Amino acid sequence: MNKVIAKMMPIILIIGIMTTINSYTSSPAPPVAKKVTHTVTVLGHERSDDYFWMRDRENPEVTAYLEAENAYTDQILKHTENLQDKIYNEILGRIKEIDLSVPIKLDDYYYYSRTEEGKEYRIYCRKKGSLEAVEEILLDLNQLAEGKEFLALGVYRVSPDHKLLAYAIDDVGSERYNLHIKNLETSQILPDYIEDIAANLEWANDNRTFFYTVHDDTWRPYRLLRHSLGEDPGKDRIIYEEPDDGFWLGISKSKSRKYLFLSFGNKTTSEHRFLDADNPRGNFRVIHPRQQDMKYNVDHHGDKFYIMTNENAKNYKLMVTPVNRPAKKNWKEIISHDDSVKIDDFELFKDYMVVYLRENGLQKIMITGFNDHSEYTIDFPEPAYSIIAHSNPDFNGHMLRFTYESLVTPESVYDYDLATRKRELKKQTEIPSGYNPDEYQSERIFAPASDGRMIPISLVYKKGITLDGRNPLYLYGYGAYGANMDPWFSVSRMSLLDRGFVFAIAHIRGGGEMGRYWYDEGKLFNKKNTFTDFIACAEYLIKNKYTSREKLVIAGGSAGGMLVGAVVNMKPELFRAAVAQVPFVDVINTMLDETIPLTVLEYEEWGNPGEKDYYDYMSTYSPYDNVEAKAYPNMLVLAGLNDTRVQYWEPAKWVAKLRAMKTDNNRLLLKTNMGAGHGGVSGRYERIRETALEYAFILDILGIKD
Repeated sequence: MNKVIAKMMPIILIIGIMTTINSYTSSPAPPVAKKVTHTVTVLGHERSDDYFWMRDRENPEVTAYLEAENAYTDQILKHTENLQDKIYNEILGRIKEIDLSVPIKLDDYYYYSRTEEGKEYRIYCRKKGSLEAVEEILLDLNQLAEGKEFLALGVYRVSPDHKLLAYAIDDVGSERYNLHIKNLETSQILPDYIEDIAANLEWANDNRTFFYTVHDDTWRPYRLLRHSLGEDPGKDRIIYEEPDDGFWLGISKSKSRKYLFLSFGNKTTSEHRFLDADNPRGNFRVIHPRQQDMKYNVDHHGDKFYIMTNENAKNYKLMVTPVNRPAKKNWKEIISHDDSVKIDDFELFKDYMVVYLRENGLQKIMITGFNDHSEYTIDFPEPAYSIIAHSNPDFNGHMLRFTYESLVTPESVYDYDLATRKRELKKQTEIPSGYNPDEYQSERIFAPASDGRMIPISLVYKKGITLDGRNPLYLYGYGAYGANMDPWFSVSRMSLLDRGFVFAIAHIRGGGEMGRYWYDEGKLFNKKNTFTDFIACAEYLIKNKYTSREKLVIAGGSAGGMLVGAVVNMKPELFRAAVAQVPFVDVINTMLDETIPLTVLEYEEWGNPGEKDYYDYMSTYSPYDNVEAKAYPNMLVLAGLNDTRVQYWEPAKWVAKLRAMKTDNNRLLLKTNMGAGHGGVSGRYERIRETALEYAFILDILGIKD
């Protein structure tokens, strides 16, 4: 990579951070960010950035600017406060405030969590012997959150003998967690306190040793340590430190509880090592050393390791190898590669193997019996749906638990008996205010992309509406990392559907819904397919009268925020409004700075702009770099001050540049949560408030008053 030479040129063009928000009239002027030209030389060319100064979170001007933007947003949306309250109460009325998760049986205990009315966070509990036994509260997050703006649970691991609980808390949103060990027999907190760990920990089988990971300065999990209870955490042994900035590491345990797995990986390559969980002071052994562009996952069954790999198999194949001879030369194929069917994952029980498949974008579950070699598939009836596997910790059992949901079917937890092939609905999300799925229509349609690819779109709307081009439509997209945006149910979304909205998910390239090929066609030098696919979906929905340009709202978060930023640059006239949540928009500047968390790990997804070909290609789509003097749609941009994945300054800089250059009078609002990270606010009631604000912004823009 060419050396980046930076120099500051303090040419202050505008000094105008609004600090007198209280003097605003009914039509307040937006905050104006000062410009300070910062220049860097990259690959022999100079790049200038007028808002580079916003990266300094210790600068009081930065805080003042963010707070001025927040106050401006509050003022602009003040007249929607009653609407926000109405939407909040609608959503709250659909939520069962006092609720209980489906208990998971592990050995002689039933583990579950529950919520209480008026409380933001979950309470984690268990019962011994039966569900009629006395409840034991293991962890009440509401108590831990007292006096805090934010709280996230990163680690929750009960020891194999069920006597100890390891839990780790993040109370600022930085995704660095502080670890505590609780004695579940005495309720005492042990002195084994460890700061700044990653959200990754596993117990050994001796019930006193555990392994955990920590981040480096770029938030990359890079080091595995071993701790024994009662010993000084400052003297914990480093078991492994990953020297390659392009790899992370993690620790996991086989369902059989026999082996610990130390895993290394990035977007294209992985490696796994194993250790007998009964021998925590032993050495991890390599299964297969990392091999460029080869990924594999491992689990244990009997005297074998089962391995899912993409070597010469883009959609993956399944292999098996003896535990005592795990090298790749001993791997034998048991499920071959299929260009049209992707293996998403697999899990092992004593008597059954479960394989999660994806064909034509739809999920399936295939069951194989180890004893009778039977094979069958669990199918699902709706045109678009989502299946989420549970942890299923009972290796010796024959009950498979999964969650099924769709755009019209609420989240439904099923237990499926692998022996009898019968499924039992254990719980479906209750909607206290009432819900009739027969009132809603779900569809799956396909839009032609510019290169002829057919892009799936999942849709839902209320039955009875006329598709005449006059309906408001909320189009959501992501399209990155091979992530699957399978259709999900939302009680919040009903506040849009019941007001005549069509809700749509564009399953664009860069995601994994249609297999690994779909992902590869939307990354690196194919990244712009993600954006043109989304535009094609929008145009198809308009052409087929699901909506019109005047009624089309788009949304996306993180990498989906990049999507929003790219398409409003490319075709702003196509959209009435856009919502960008923690948007990754300053692509080139971020990817040039290896000190920023996760940058190097992202090279496999976006490329390294220190190389000319990647720099030139990124320059054609990076949202921040492609802002122009033209009209843009109405926009709401959401950020988190403590976000480590997309730094707060990316949306802040983007909004400042848009304000300075756009030629329209449309709304441009920035809302920065000053006490949260990438995932936004942490409390469940706070999340509803955030959704109500977003929906009120959209409805107000579209002139929908009720």
